Amino acid sequence: MSLYGRLFARFYDRGLAASEAAGLTQHRAALLALARGRVLELGAGTGLNLGHYDPAGVTELVLTEPEEPMLRRLTPRAAANDPRATTVRAPAEELPFADASFDTVVSTLTLCTVRDLPAALAEAHRVLVPGGRLLFLEHVRADEARDARRQDRFAPLWRRVGHGCHPNRDTLAAIAAARFSVERVDHDRFPKAPRIIEPLISGIAVRPS
Repeated sequence: MSLYGRLFARFYDRGLAASEAAGLTQHRAALLALARGRVLELGAGTGLNLGHYDPAGVTELVLTEPEEPMLRRLTPRAAANDPRATTVRAPAEELPFADASFDTVVSTLTLCTVRDLPAALAEAHRVLVPGGRLLFLEHVRADEARDARRQDRFAPLWRRVGHGCHPNRDTLAAIAAARFSVERVDHDRFPKAPRIIEPLISGIAVRPS
């Protein structure tokens, strides 16, 4: 457990506060209202999505988080805010769950940080039931070539600042490559964020039946 990892967890909510107030919370709420059935959240962090899940639509909520400092903040928040929620320490690339065991998988600002993006998406695909949905809200590689080159240039520095965050991943292409059918995608801007992580997508991808 690194000192920076502990500090990152401690100040994570504070660092996102301006973005949340400027519209990121609304993005979370709109997306998570679509979650149904048994739900798995990848990289739940400190639990900023808690409170946005529909109590009528979600029967069970499993929150995974690989980082111990984050998990220490997530677990009591989950216990206090959602009686359906359980927390599990696990990386997105190695989920300790059976095949086809969830109706919905959620990823919000997580796929930028996983060590192995194709492996994480393969695991999401594996644990979803046929017809199950991946709900995603992620900052991604810019469409404009000039902006993408800027992301590439600053990526090594940003990975250090962002505790492993990659600002230049083409996450939407990776989702399609992982045998998901992208049902909907909305493009926006990450509010009150550095320019290299401004491009934002949210949407729904389905594991084909």
